[in-house]
Amino acid sequence: MALKKLRDMLDKKEISAVELTEQYLDKIEKADKSINSYITVCAEGALEDAKKAQEKIDAGSANAFTGIPISVKDNICTMNVKTTCASKMLEDFVPPYDATVMEKLKKSNIVMLGKTNMDEFAMGGSSQTSYFGGVKNPYDLSRVTGGSSGGAAASVAGGLCAAALGSDTGGSVRQPASFCGVTGLKPTYGAVSRWGLIAFASSLDQIGVIAKSAEDTGYLLNGIYGYDANDATSSKKSEGGYTSLIGSDISGIKIGVPKEFFGDGLNDEVKQAVLSAAEYYKKLGCELVEVSLPSLEYAVSAYYLISSAEAASNLSRFDGIKYGTRSGLGDDYNDLIKNSRREGFGNEVKRRIMLGNYALCSGYYDAYYKNATRIRTQIRSEYKEIFEKCSLLLTPTAPTTAYKIGEQENDPVKMYLADIYTVTVNIAGLPAISTTCGYDKNGMPIGMSLIGKPFDEKTVISVCDRFERDFDKREAAL
Repeated sequence: MALKKLRDMLDKKEISAVELTEQYLDKIEKADKSINSYITVCAEGALEDAKKAQEKIDAGSANAFTGIPISVKDNICTMNVKTTCASKMLEDFVPPYDATVMEKLKKSNIVMLGKTNMDEFAMGGSSQTSYFGGVKNPYDLSRVTGGSSGGAAASVAGGLCAAALGSDTGGSVRQPASFCGVTGLKPTYGAVSRWGLIAFASSLDQIGVIAKSAEDTGYLLNGIYGYDANDATSSKKSEGGYTSLIGSDISGIKIGVPKEFFGDGLNDEVKQAVLSAAEYYKKLGCELVEVSLPSLEYAVSAYYLISSAEAASNLSRFDGIKYGTRSGLGDDYNDLIKNSRREGFGNEVKRRIMLGNYALCSGYYDAYYKNATRIRTQIRSEYKEIFEKCSLLLTPTAPTTAYKIGEQENDPVKMYLADIYTVTVNIAGLPAISTTCGYDKNGMPIGMSLIGKPFDEKTVISVCDRFERDFDKREAAL
């Protein structure tokens, strides 16, 4: 059900917060053994939260999120609840504080059902690199969910929560939303505080929302946006009211269709579904504008150099002494650190750390990292030019639909290239949303993305909502 509908039912006492939470927990117990979307299920804590929420409802002091059950990606710190980043390195880490987004939602008496599975330290595009086992797609258990917020997307698609918090570094909210047939919103960089989000790449990371609809993503975004003094990169430009334009006339809006996103490498079924969505908007009175993003061909290379360099720096703190699993092997200080990191990190994380350190080495810095930052500047400049001609861009979310588990995990380059349509949004710090626009011959969801101007989530959400209202989103059958 939509979050507004759940809110209405709770306020009218058609269901209690405890009953609603119990229903979700029961479904998690029955269905998640096959999906593996949760790492930690907080059954006792969730029921306790629900009881407190019901007291607020009974007292007439409930707000938008009181009693609403959500899931939280396991790289967002939650006080007294394990936050593992799906890694052996942090398998027993219990944060002594809440991330800012959790502080805000807890003040509203939201119910946290548990922490969702993910690619280890958010590094991956399939949610198969988790130390706790990979996540399976509710539409087809033989297929991936996408990554790295695969557990969050699967928990929404499988009806195991009302909505979910995830994080998006290069498409990690939008790609799994596309693969799992739900809606994923990546806000403008700085619109939501990153305080308490365990860092992968600090200049690219952004907490986002996964839900059943564009309206629901805006609804939840209203509860977590805003400036935070603890986060030097958070912005005061966010205005809130993210669902305020829903239902307004979208005729006359100019939607850019970047030609580079529809070239070689794009699955024919995906291409047709997204172009059909473009024609739908045209029938509504929107103007389609052909635009160009020439630097797209360099985007994946730039993204992986920048993100891996930042990852190498951010993950240097996990040494088995200050943070993380400590090895029982090693005769001296250096051996202890080396063995702790070798045992604590998985192969994909090690690969990114090595790539990042290589790119930052003397003699390679100018050739790799410095050139990647120049491409970032160029991509931002190209988007600025595009948005002088139109208000939004319409693109595929991913080149394909969800692929079979095991198909790409052993081919890093192929898996990295799957991010080609999402990484430019993070590089430029823009807002973007992914929603379902069709289904392939195997019945798997096809995702399209709408990319907006900085801090213009209202337009992105309203234009996406208009499409969703005429498109029949299927429920995942478990």
